[in-house]
Amino acid sequence: MAKYIGLRLVQSIFVLFGLSLLIFSIARVVPGDPARAALGFLASQDQVQQMRVEMHLDKPFPVQYYYWIRNVMHGDLGKSSYTRRPVTTDLAQYIPATLELILFATLISLVFGQIMGILAGYFRNSWFDGLSRLVSYLGIATPSFVIAILLMFLFSQVFRLAPSVGRLPIMMQPPPTVTGFMVLDSLLAGQVKTALVALNHLLLPAFSLAVIHIAQEGRITRSSIVENLNKDYITMHRVHGIRTSRLVFKYLLRPSIIPTITVMGLDFAFLMSNAFLVELVYMWPGFSRYAVTTMLNKDLNAMVAVVVVMGVTFALVNLAVDIIISFLDPTIRIQRRGG
Repeated sequence: MAKYIGLRLVQSIFVLFGLSLLIFSIARVVPGDPARAALGFLASQDQVQQMRVEMHLDKPFPVQYYYWIRNVMHGDLGKSSYTRRPVTTDLAQYIPATLELILFATLISLVFGQIMGILAGYFRNSWFDGLSRLVSYLGIATPSFVIAILLMFLFSQVFRLAPSVGRLPIMMQPPPTVTGFMVLDSLLAGQVKTALVALNHLLLPAFSLAVIHIAQEGRITRSSIVENLNKDYITMHRVHGIRTSRLVFKYLLRPSIIPTITVMGLDFAFLMSNAFLVELVYMWPGFSRYAVTTMLNKDLNAMVAVVVVMGVTFALVNLAVDIIISFLDPTIRIQRRGG
């Protein structure tokens, strides 16, 4: 396993290098002058030319990439022409906000999706199976921003059970930053009330992101349960009178959730960039919203950094999924040892 992980990490480094080269090239050929975009339309031509020199835009492309990769190795991703701050400062602020949101959404989809999939699969062709199928179709077909607006209207405006915007009320002092996760930082600081308020702000946007994944992952788990129920070893256990709960959780669930975990990993990485509309609806100061904003403003340093972060996320999530699946399915471990 250690050898496999090391090999995957080396492969990921080459993939990220190619990804950075590709996005750096695309960012340089997009129409428009990055120096002019950084300074604004009121800047003089001399100021623009000076900015081009500072950004190494007056040099050949390989030299530009060399300066950029050298700075990255030293932890310098450049300065954002949109926020006027170092890109690393922006990422340190916005990434934890989105990670907290999608981690909570993933937890919600994991719990509800698995419960729905297991029950629908074990009691297939029952009324619950038909109801779950209808709910799944509606969840998959409805865009997340529509769900976000609907939940905001119902639970924030009608029933007034949850706030509609932000991570905390404007007048509430945030806890000292340790992890960037508002709920966790509040608990670490001993501010239980602040943690509960932050959790209340987190519920609606997290559920808005989770609905479609609950539907999708529930259907995948249901299909796997139905397929594995027809296998000989499950039939043998049922003939010998194994209790239903033990049959499901010890013998049936483990092989059935492998396809679901694969999809969940891809969904998690996908949400890093796809949470933009939900973050916009709830005014959530997250990475996805920041990424789209910087791209619309042709912020080259931020654009390249955003794509690299996405590449790192996909690489790490795929590696984590492979490791989890290896522990769930012993045959995969045996095949890797043999290889």
